[in-house]
Amino acid sequence: QVQLVESGGGLVQPGGSLRLSCAASGNIFSINAMGWYRQAPGKERELVAQVSSSGITNYSDSVKGRFTISRDNAKNTVFLRMDSLKPEDTAIYYCNADVKGLTRVSVNYWGQGTQVTVSS
Repeated sequence: QVQLVESGGGLVQPGGSLRLSCAASGNIFSINAMGWYRQAPGKERELVAQVSSSGITNYSDSVKGRFTISRDNAKNTVFLRMDSLKPEDTAIYYCNADVKGLTRVSVNYWGQGTQVTVSS
């Protein structure tokens, strides 16, 4: 079994910054893509950013140029640096990882979510 534990959410004023972290632990052989999704009240969960095991990144148009995703493969951790935050960024942010376990079978996992609120 694999656990994803997120941290770093909170309340921030418009224009401010936050950094989210997500650490994966458990029976891990390797991790392929890692990413962040978000879900605002009354809306569907959407992809925010994703990073491959080789460091190739992908961003939604709404956050491109403001958010930066990165990962530390040695620590099985993914980060999301969020700058120039807007009220519309308010949502629960979920970590996601495609993990290959000790049996070499890949399984997709989700974190429990961390609340990000952008408000004055």
